[in-house]
Amino acid sequence: MAAVFREEAGRLTAALVKRLGDFNLAEECVQDALVSALEHWPREGIPNNPGAWLMTTARRKGIDRLRREKRYQEKLAELEEPAMNTSSATSLPDERLELIFTCCHPALAREAQVALTLRSVAGFTTPEIARAFLVPEATVAQRLVRAKRKIVDARIPFRVPDREALPERIEEVLAVLYLMFNEGYLATGDRGTHDRDLAREAEWLTGLLAELMPDEPEVFGLLALMRFNLARMDARFDKDGAIVLLRDQDRSKWDRRRIDETFTIVGRFLTMRRPGPYQLQALIAGAHADAKTWDATRWPDILISYDALLAIADSPVVRLNRAIALWHVHGAEQAYIEIFRLASDLDRYHLYHATRAELLRALGRSDEARAADRRALELTENPAERALLAARLT
Repeated sequence: MAAVFREEAGRLTAALVKRLGDFNLAEECVQDALVSALEHWPREGIPNNPGAWLMTTARRKGIDRLRREKRYQEKLAELEEPAMNTSSATSLPDERLELIFTCCHPALAREAQVALTLRSVAGFTTPEIARAFLVPEATVAQRLVRAKRKIVDARIPFRVPDREALPERIEEVLAVLYLMFNEGYLATGDRGTHDRDLAREAEWLTGLLAELMPDEPEVFGLLALMRFNLARMDARFDKDGAIVLLRDQDRSKWDRRRIDETFTIVGRFLTMRRPGPYQLQALIAGAHADAKTWDATRWPDILISYDALLAIADSPVVRLNRAIALWHVHGAEQAYIEIFRLASDLDRYHLYHATRAELLRALGRSDEARAADRRALELTENPAERALLAARLT
């Protein structure tokens, strides 16, 4: 039943937001409909068309609410339009794509985009969002209120952007989804065993976006990147929750079937011949996933992908990651020279110092390596990363 709720709630929210232009009212109608479903479905069984059942119920609940508030008379007319009459409909129109672009509109702050997408599209509750990002519930509630008010006040349209604006807007949507994924991927259980997996929710949303936008290669690139990483999730932490580095992971725990299926996605975006940053990162993740052992890793291919990534998305972090590949192709000394040039840009980035420590150890400069690890420890708050760095120092 939970899967049915997640699938249909997003469609229902999108349909109501589009017609009412009011996130709060739409969410209230959806929640009322879901509560009714929880009361009726266990006793009567899930209906043949859950979406139509929920829409009919939400429509009735919405009419009841609007009748009690005369100032919403124009919204009542929207609900009573023939397009909202589901008595003979077989399914709801899927307008979640419009909902995703509305939630990720650049006029909204990034943290508000994330919270609104999780709430409206993925069906997260406010407490679930708060636990996912380790912030107070009141903070999340304020973000949601401000975001919804901004949408109304700024008259942000409920639609997919025009073709001219689509590349920039899809980049914003993918950035939000990637942020969600990374936040969940670094989690180590501190958010509670009963919380929804943020990384898998981000992957689900990206898969939904791929279904709705089948001609956008970067969407498939991000989806492949997420799935390659999720395929080795079971090997990333030991039984005590400590991080296991890629070179030390038990690769028998990797989901080989999922890896093979993800290479099908890679083939799909490669045929589109429109390379982008997420596609190149997916190729790098795929090269790691394809290696049966650490020594079998195709480092020259990974370095080539990083060079291509630099050509279209140059950044200090990309150069730092490229230096790791450079290390395994041309040696630690050349890699260290490369990252030394990044010192001013990445001095407050813990992974820069952790990588520098690895290279210094490879060069036999153990005292300097310990100092770099101490600096990395100062700069991170992630419990699993802190534990790994502390173990190096002891």
